[in-house]
Amino acid sequence: MSDVSLPGETLPAVHGGAREARTPLMLLAVLAPVLLATFVFTPAGRLNWVLETGPGLIGIAVLAGTFRRFPLSRWVYVCVFLHVLVLTYGAYYTYALTPLGHWARDTFHLARNPYDRLGHLAQGFFPAFIIREVLLRRTPLRPGGWVSFLTGAVCLAIGASYELFEWWAALLLDPAGGDAFLGTQGDVWDAQWDMFLCLCGAVLALTFFTRAHTRSLEGLLSRQSA
Repeated sequence: MSDVSLPGETLPAVHGGAREARTPLMLLAVLAPVLLATFVFTPAGRLNWVLETGPGLIGIAVLAGTFRRFPLSRWVYVCVFLHVLVLTYGAYYTYALTPLGHWARDTFHLARNPYDRLGHLAQGFFPAFIIREVLLRRTPLRPGGWVSFLTGAVCLAIGASYELFEWWAALLLDPAGGDAFLGTQGDVWDAQWDMFLCLCGAVLALTFFTRAHTRSLEGLLSRQSA
């Protein structure tokens, strides 16, 4: 997995300010009306929308609450923005009924709507950068082997935990419509595919985009020291 050098020791503390807030606030300003419109007009039902977008909304709240003490790189905020858009599109239609997924199914002669697979690939791809950045900034681990291994392991754990969350949420909140929320589309191995694709997403992120992430992280540190 490609990487570039960063200090082996814990990185210096970074504090959020007006300059660092510009990018996340701009992304939030674009995202907020999208979230509101899809919640109000979703044909899949508002409960399903809340269940599907809930993890993304919680993530946004956590990032906002920790911004002053622990702002993240601009790369991470863009990744969070894109990930929430992926979640919101699936929540608006339900993953099994997304038009983009129907197009891919019909164009490539697939057996099912594959948007759910894309969603779980994104579940590993985008969070991998948050996990990697926390490890680099809050532990003495050096970039490379152990950071990559632990990032992939945490992403896989998140994927497995989310499968449990989906199961419990479907049983407790919407047992009649649970299949729409789970999006299994009749595949008995759906949960296993979801976890595997989450791991694949993390591996792709670490293999091809660590240099871009590291440059963004170095930019954050250099702006703080300027």
